[in-house]
Amino acid sequence: MAIKKSGGLGRGLGSILPDIADLEPVAKKGSSAVSMVEVGLIDPNPFQPRKEFSDSELEELAQSIKQQGVITPVTLRHMPDGRYQLVAGERRLRASKRAGLKEIPAYVRTATDIQMMEMALVENIQRSDLNAIEVAQAYRQLIEECRLTHDQLSERVGKDRSTISNYLRLLGLPAESQEALATGRISMAHARVLAGVEDMERHMEILKAIEERHLSVHQTEEMAKQAKPTPKAAPKRRGDLPSMHSAAQSRLKDRLQSTVEIKRTQRGKGTLTISFNSDSDFERIIKLIEN
Repeated sequence: MAIKKSGGLGRGLGSILPDIADLEPVAKKGSSAVSMVEVGLIDPNPFQPRKEFSDSELEELAQSIKQQGVITPVTLRHMPDGRYQLVAGERRLRASKRAGLKEIPAYVRTATDIQMMEMALVENIQRSDLNAIEVAQAYRQLIEECRLTHDQLSERVGKDRSTISNYLRLLGLPAESQEALATGRISMAHARVLAGVEDMERHMEILKAIEERHLSVHQTEEMAKQAKPTPKAAPKRRGDLPSMHSAAQSRLKDRLQSTVEIKRTQRGKGTLTISFNSDSDFERIIKLIEN
């Protein structure tokens, strides 16, 4: 099978992770040449975040490869022992094995463990068939393992920072809710509402209602609102300052531009504490008081 040289790195991956354009191609330094690599020499990516692959989809892809070959090359990492480690293209590699291919087109590059992990995670995030929990887990792994800030991650995956935050919140859901979301029994919009219900008993009650009664997101929101207890006025604690003393404390804070604390007993005795940060600040406060 003739393979044309290509200037890309696979659809979307080069634009999402510009750093990989700087990784040195092993086959031909300074180029993006495609090499034919024996399938038997390729080891799986130890940083592959995706564990489940649809058997029917792999079979469909294998049949397509038998007819048309591998259209988009996989990306490999060259190892010191002469073997290769898969960076991106797990489904293509598995389907190629099913199709009986002995060789597969690949971009062969050098990469660090961190670059390996980042490329594998970002490629998987861009897949449309990932469920929300898988995406959230990939985001968290990128942040923790690749030491990315939320802003850096936003740039890497081309998503708004708020979108990333919404996904990460899903990982705080109870296991039952995460499983319901991962299997499609509830939507991400439902899950976002559930994330705001902290009372576990009520949370599970709403989750059950969504599944059994097929609640809309709006209905779920209304049910979640009912779950929130009516805020009660905090009881007046013993030792709370009378309004006269509280007002005086506020005036002194404004006048002295410093922390002021008044403590008063039930019998009317108390202390007045004025904080200062340095000797010069102390002199400033004293002058204000004297004046």
